[in-house]
Amino acid sequence: MKNITAFIALAGAAAGIMPTAVYAQDNLMAMEGGELRSEVQRRYDAGLSLTNDSSAVSANDPRYTWASEAKAQCGIALGFLKSNTKDETSISRCALAYDMMQRMPQPRVEAAPEPAPQPEVCNREAPGLIFFEFDSATPQQDAVETVQYVVENAPACNWRAFTVVGHTDRAGSNAYNEGLSLRRAEAVANLMASRGIPAASISTEALGEASPRVPTADGVRELQNRRVEIQISE
Repeated sequence: MKNITAFIALAGAAAGIMPTAVYAQDNLMAMEGGELRSEVQRRYDAGLSLTNDSSAVSANDPRYTWASEAKAQCGIALGFLKSNTKDETSISRCALAYDMMQRMPQPRVEAAPEPAPQPEVCNREAPGLIFFEFDSATPQQDAVETVQYVVENAPACNWRAFTVVGHTDRAGSNAYNEGLSLRRAEAVANLMASRGIPAASISTEALGEASPRVPTADGVRELQNRRVEIQISE
């Protein structure tokens, strides 16, 4: 019996079977006479019942396979027992198959899908850059196109809040340029709201001539400094 148990234990380890299956076989092998025949018969009947269960068959339940094995091996063991022969191989396999037959199949765990990569257009630093004519806060046609670009890509890029920052060049006084940069920012913010961006998600900021793209001397007109930047807020 020790050789059979050792063989089953090794096979169980290779197949991922828990030690309780081996213990069940040892308990069955320790029985004798009528008690052994009764337990083997009980396992045979259980295997027979499950193989006739249409729900187990139609569900492709792995217990159906073990039930078929239990029915076969327990039937062989009963045949030997009728002639008062205790066949260790069939009894051990009967016990193992019966034990596995009773185990509920583990639910399959589906891996969580990986988030889709954001499009290359999702530039958080400056998704929108709009230039203005000298001393003007009126957006031109290219401003409309830039705002539309932001509106169309906001859902895919998960852009939920925006800061619209106005700038000027260094021609004019600081006080005047601060007011002009604010008017530019507000004009772009209004254009965004008219195109579908919620007004509550837009804030404005005026930096005047304090943060030029192209450093110049005071009083110099520079197109790249007369701008509004649409930024993504956290």
